[in-house]
Amino acid sequence: MGRSTTLGGVIRAEEPARRGWFVTFDGPEGAGKTTQVDGAATYLATRGLDVIVTREPGGTWLGERLREVLLARTGANAPTDATTDALLFDAARRQLVTEVIRPAMEAGRTVLCARFADSTLAYQGYGAGVSLERLEALEQAATDGLKPDLTILLDVPPEIGLRRKAPGEVTRFEAEFDLAFHRRVREGFLALAALDPGRFAVIDAAAAEDVVADAIRAVLDERILQRAD
Repeated sequence: MGRSTTLGGVIRAEEPARRGWFVTFDGPEGAGKTTQVDGAATYLATRGLDVIVTREPGGTWLGERLREVLLARTGANAPTDATTDALLFDAARRQLVTEVIRPAMEAGRTVLCARFADSTLAYQGYGAGVSLERLEALEQAATDGLKPDLTILLDVPPEIGLRRKAPGEVTRFEAEFDLAFHRRVREGFLALAALDPGRFAVIDAAAAEDVVADAIRAVLDERILQRAD
């Protein structure tokens, strides 16, 4: 609720603080999300926005511990159940939303997040075959319906993205899932974008890093900065 002030004996309600923007960066492995999130944060900050950067899974003490579990290469004969993965991702997501994202937005800050709920739909849903309806119900419980204002989908064929990963960056999802899985993940992201074009902006992340950055800045200009003025 906005505060009120007295002006000439008349009580006037002040405008409440503007809700901050929520922008997510998503896509297949090797799309350059971390690099582009950092570049976008710098760009928006130079344009006057108060920006916070976070990531999934992670961004909180609990989230970072779950990240270690979720991404560690196990070498086990029995792969982790895909619904178990989804539950863990959503547990980390719930903590991130309640501890970081919502408070920042309520304070008028712009939140940039590397990955969000679309990743779970793409990886555990389209990739691993968990029911999208089940995943959407879990997402609702984790986020209380919070959706990004803008999702920048950095699209790259898995044949290119997987080659970009340095040995020290390889997680369980690159090491223990085959190329067909990563192709389904990419197709899933593109299907999600087609279903919600008002939220998604699809960018060719196979292009050079500076070309991708320019395309992202153009999207931010149109979808965020022009509306923030």
